[in-house]
Amino acid sequence: MDKYAEKRLLHTPEGVRDIYGRELLKKLTVQDKLMHTFASFGYKNIQTPVFEFFDVFGSEIGTTRSNELYKFFDKEGNTLVLRPDFTPSMARCAAKYFMEEDIPVRFSYCGNVFTNTSNLQGKLKETTQMGAELIGDASAEADAEMIALLIKSLLNVGLKEFQVSVGQVDYFKGLCSHANLDEDTELALREFISNRNGFGAEELLLNKGVPSEDSKALLRVGDLFGSYEILTEALNNANNEHSVLAVERLQNIYEVLKAYGVEQYVSFDLAMISKYHYYTGVIFNAYTYQSGSAIAKGGRYDNLLARFGKPSPATGFVVIIDDLMNAMTRQKICPSPENRNLLLVYNCPLERAIDEASKFRAQGFSTVLMHQDKTRADYEQFAQNNNFAQIKFLDA
Repeated sequence: MDKYAEKRLLHTPEGVRDIYGRELLKKLTVQDKLMHTFASFGYKNIQTPVFEFFDVFGSEIGTTRSNELYKFFDKEGNTLVLRPDFTPSMARCAAKYFMEEDIPVRFSYCGNVFTNTSNLQGKLKETTQMGAELIGDASAEADAEMIALLIKSLLNVGLKEFQVSVGQVDYFKGLCSHANLDEDTELALREFISNRNGFGAEELLLNKGVPSEDSKALLRVGDLFGSYEILTEALNNANNEHSVLAVERLQNIYEVLKAYGVEQYVSFDLAMISKYHYYTGVIFNAYTYQSGSAIAKGGRYDNLLARFGKPSPATGFVVIIDDLMNAMTRQKICPSPENRNLLLVYNCPLERAIDEASKFRAQGFSTVLMHQDKTRADYEQFAQNNNFAQIKFLDA
């Protein structure tokens, strides 16, 4: 092997990276705190395969474009993909193993997802996600539980300044249905409104000959964001029962969030329309300062499980761990795990050193045993560089 090839083997491919040392310790601490919060609400951890059949994430579900999936073939010729998103996997798993359940089930998960994005976007192609899913409950209380769980989770990892923006897909769909928009026009309008492109939306509706009153209602959606009071304006703008019910659902959710004591972290945005086609009602994103994108995303996906043979309402969210960690680093929020790492350096008979190390391990210390062949200063520097809380020397 030539020197160039050897050097290349030391580097990771574009879009993936190694995580180790203090950075990894902080990440694992955050994940532990999130999982503890999920468990406190009764969510049980579940693991799904890192790759699935292509159809689980197909274009009809609309999670990720086909050219951004990592695809490969098994020996039988089936097209497989590395998961780009957890929710379809959770839906498939629930449909397979909990088909007969008529009482809501709660799952949580943690793992990596893979998206073959362009190198020019500067995004990681492998990221860690954690989330929770509540399956079998169509109520506004279930929506509120998910939002409250997300807020409690972010607070428990040390985040203080953040906002969860809540929207309602059905509000927009109701306005589109009242205006008799075809599917292609609705998709194009969805893009304009979610990007706050009022001029593009207005031109599209004008070219399609949409009646003036319907156009006004649709264009107003881009301005319907803010505190709880904005829901009154949304009601006044609604020209159909479907949209009215969507707003009333948000009002009911807000009342439940007040009972949880987390309403101060919630705002509303009726123009927030997810690119994921499986969302059917309430959707929400969590934002914090010094983060360019949402650190968590969620919503209701009542039709997704039907694709796997189990019609059932469902709601959930995902926390993008890498984005959360970056935001916490910029905000100088440092998770503080209990450090019980002990370096035990011995210059005595091995049997005594093993006996001492066993005693410390029985007390809960993560104990590394090293025979002394360097100076004490060398080991003290090593302990400092490698996050040891204590160092002890056993002399002869």
